[in-house]
Amino acid sequence: MTAQPTLKAPPGTTDCHIHVYDAALPLAPTAKFKPPHAPVEDYLAVRKLLSIERTVVVQPTSYGWDNTLTLDTVRRMGASARGVVVIDEKTSDAELTRLNGLGVRGVRFFMLPGGVLGWDVLERMAARLAEIGWSITFQMDGRNFPDREAAINRVECDLVIDHTGKFLEPVATDSAAFKSLLRILDNERRWIKLAAPYETSKKGPPYYDDVGVMAKALVRHAPDRTLWASNWPHPNFKPEHAWMLDMLLDWVPDEKVRQKVLVDNPARLYGF
Repeated sequence: MTAQPTLKAPPGTTDCHIHVYDAALPLAPTAKFKPPHAPVEDYLAVRKLLSIERTVVVQPTSYGWDNTLTLDTVRRMGASARGVVVIDEKTSDAELTRLNGLGVRGVRFFMLPGGVLGWDVLERMAARLAEIGWSITFQMDGRNFPDREAAINRVECDLVIDHTGKFLEPVATDSAAFKSLLRILDNERRWIKLAAPYETSKKGPPYYDDVGVMAKALVRHAPDRTLWASNWPHPNFKPEHAWMLDMLLDWVPDEKVRQKVLVDNPARLYGF
């Protein structure tokens, strides 16, 4: 196990984005990579190390429409977990009620290769989710925000933008793409998740400064709708587990704002 984090996580700290993988399960035809074997027991050890008390388990693209492992993980973690799944427009009201009872509170839209839900159903799905109080967990190449801003603005339910905007090439905070993201976040139903800087940073550890400068600007812009996530198990990357939490000492230096990011905001969004 890695070193203890420097940041002492406050009670109620929530990890808003993890995946669980089982090497014995078949991959979806749409899967773009073979994930590592990453069972919930391994995550719980990391959760203990970081003093995380609550977790949002997100359906990985590797399993497409099959939410079985995600739902089982939420069940095993109990009241301290929420789930984000993939459903389609044919999903019945009764099934939505059943999933809600199991702890599901959102649907994932992954607008990159490997995703199974697309722009064609986003607005219709969002209108339905708004009625039951669910959110959308949303990921796209942030460089395209100006082209998609109007469509995102039409989404009726809460929408969480993943991975600090997921700019596949980090951009300057005065760029058109970043300004578009800030405008999107002016909507009280839009949220930003600080996570996975290693996926897009060109400067790399320990501070991932090209992503960090964006993160700091986003926190200043929307402190009441900023979330944090470890993105465990970091497929294809090997960051220090403790650093995924400790990066908030740099990105969110104000302790009162960190309380919002780690505890208050996710509790409000996911109903903890």
